[in-house]
Amino acid sequence: MPEFLKDIKRTHDCGALRAGDVGKRVVLYGWVASRRDHGGCVFIDLRDRGGFTQVIFEPGVSADAHTMAGELRSEFCIGVAGVVHDRGERRNPNLPTGEVELRCDHLTVFSRSDTPPFEIVDDSTANELVRLKYRALDLRRPSLQRNFLLRSQIYQTARRVLSDHRFLEIETPFLVKYTPGGARNFLVPSRLTPGTFYALAESPQLFKQLFMVAGFDRYFQIVRCFRDEDLRQDRQPEFTQIDLEMSFVVEEDVQAVVESLMAALWKDVLGLEIVTPFPRLSFAEAMALYGSDKPDLRFGLPLCNVTDVVRKHNGGNVEMLQKAIAATGPEPAVVKAWRLPAAEASKMSNAEVDKLEEFVKGLGARGLARARIGAGGTWTRAPISKTMSEAMRQDLNAAAGLQEGDLFFLQFGARKLVNTVLGGLRLHVANKLNLIPKDQWKFAWVTEFPLLERSDDGKLVASHHPFTSPMAEDLDKLESAPAEVRARAYDLVLNGNEIAGGSIRIHRADVQSRVFKAIGLTEDDAHAKFGFLLDAFRHGPPPHGGIAAGLDRLAMLLCGADSLRDVIAFPKTQKGTDLCTEAPAPVTSKQLEELHIALTHIES
Repeated sequence: MPEFLKDIKRTHDCGALRAGDVGKRVVLYGWVASRRDHGGCVFIDLRDRGGFTQVIFEPGVSADAHTMAGELRSEFCIGVAGVVHDRGERRNPNLPTGEVELRCDHLTVFSRSDTPPFEIVDDSTANELVRLKYRALDLRRPSLQRNFLLRSQIYQTARRVLSDHRFLEIETPFLVKYTPGGARNFLVPSRLTPGTFYALAESPQLFKQLFMVAGFDRYFQIVRCFRDEDLRQDRQPEFTQIDLEMSFVVEEDVQAVVESLMAALWKDVLGLEIVTPFPRLSFAEAMALYGSDKPDLRFGLPLCNVTDVVRKHNGGNVEMLQKAIAATGPEPAVVKAWRLPAAEASKMSNAEVDKLEEFVKGLGARGLARARIGAGGTWTRAPISKTMSEAMRQDLNAAAGLQEGDLFFLQFGARKLVNTVLGGLRLHVANKLNLIPKDQWKFAWVTEFPLLERSDDGKLVASHHPFTSPMAEDLDKLESAPAEVRARAYDLVLNGNEIAGGSIRIHRADVQSRVFKAIGLTEDDAHAKFGFLLDAFRHGPPPHGGIAAGLDRLAMLLCGADSLRDVIAFPKTQKGTDLCTEAPAPVTSKQLEELHIALTHIES
């Protein structure tokens, strides 16, 4: 008698059959998604990664198969063989296979299933922690299966496009030397060299620059990276990026390759044509207009800088504004505004507007100055206007383009905080009022980032990494005004998400030395941290630059998922645990002895 797997081979997946297959004999393998006994006939929906097919078991077709079907339950793994029939009145327009059904004459049960801990459906009401514990079952859900089919397509397209551009795929080590200054590393003890540790690589940055020195002028890698950081909805301790580096290039060369990759991804995965080249705006422009270095360009409503207006009127009799513009420090205060036009402002009640103050306090603001614009440009429901001079009010109206019915928001203080507050408010209100189109993809390059930024303790540090090249026209400022130096760095943003970031690197020893000095790194310190790279750079490094695209975030956006956990097969929770495998876990004392490690337990 013929056997499944050996003699009876699968002919189709469960999402493949259509009306044109009626009359064919087919074999399907999969899992029982649902079972219905209609008194004489048993119906099941059979599921695999391709989709669903309805299978019917009738005593007149096969008594043995019909009898066995009576024992089937949810998530049994089975094989069925039979002839495809038209479903007639039982057609289901909601299923791609809804016009047909398989009348089974041969059934085998590969394995039985206990009652699952939750129903394997897209709209599962099961708690996420339960689903993560039983992740293999969770991954059977059709929506997650689609996500990972799409993710696989991203890999294939990336490899094809970059190979067509003459890139070589080369791997780099995961176990590397710890180099302080970036994200916190995971440390791995070395058994063979007691008392020493590897770090898990947070990126291939130094190695891909060594590839450029080696003459591999176009490198790429789809690579796992590791960062021991606090987790959130869009961050995982291990993540994947599409990493590339190129020699003898300028910014536009790197950007052109990435644009061709994005266009191919959107074409292959979504069937959409993406227009290139992408628009570009500088970091300064992005912050000025949107308060963010990853602006969502699917809607307008930019911010407006009214600092000059307030200075012109010396605060306009408003004590808070007078103090703000009079304050001294390394960076002068700014006053910025945001206008919500009347058509949208009318949708927000006064109570809803008042609640926005609590929202911006969550962003670090002390409060939110606001007003409704009445007839003739008057301000209503605006405590700040009680002492404000009429002349400044009129100038603010003109500067912000205020019209009757508009809502007007004002924030003042440190530039970074003001941008964070108004940029966050812009997005929050736009989401609340459904002003952001859901069917648009707005790419843009943000360029000319600051080379250096101040840390919490006031010291200058590299904004990206210390090998990012300064812009040639700003080199003279490295010693005199280092905070004003712009970098040859660039981020690709999409719908308010940073999806890739990179830069042109420093290849000249004299420039590298000046950047190290600007961040307070001595020659000895630099060599201790990056000696192997600096030594290589003594032997003819080419001009080079590169970029890394976050594959997990790309997959999340292309899938329309809400969380990275929906596109990572075995994600960690916010506490960094894998509930499925119960990692991390304790180890034995013998293992610790082999590593020459002792644990110190601190009682809380």
